[in-house]
Amino acid sequence: MDAVAHFTQLARYNVWATARVLDAVRALPDGDYRRDVGLFYKSIHGTLNHLLVGEHHLWFVRFAEGISPKVALDAELEPDRARLDARLREGAARWAPLIASFKPDRWNGTLDYTTMRGTAASLPFAATLAHVFNHGTHHRGQITAALTALGQPCPELDFVYFLQNPTKP
Repeated sequence: MDAVAHFTQLARYNVWATARVLDAVRALPDGDYRRDVGLFYKSIHGTLNHLLVGEHHLWFVRFAEGISPKVALDAELEPDRARLDARLREGAARWAPLIASFKPDRWNGTLDYTTMRGTAASLPFAATLAHVFNHGTHHRGQITAALTALGQPCPELDFVYFLQNPTKP
């Protein structure tokens, strides 16, 4: 599989899995949604905000524009649940078109950026893009564990399930 096809599939999975998690989270009362349930970013809301920061305000901008914004990883960029949901869905949908825009030589190159500590970094381009999707998978997994702990149903998010059912909500 070529890099564009592979990463486009990961971007599609990201859209699919993000939608499934957000649909499951909608059923939570606000108190449970914002309660510290022991996640790294404390609450489901905090973790979703972290995904907004990491995937869309840091990494997307680094890949799309070549700049490194300054924003705290625990910033609450969107306090409103409905707007956070919409921004995460919209942000996830932006990755596939960006991937399609990359020139073939970019895949074997590097991504040069500035870390949150202000240090210059240069990492393998494709592996760093893989990190973005892996990062989302990690935090969605935390959210599904929190849903289970709160006595709520959680969606099946395995990549294999996506491959078997790519259009199933």
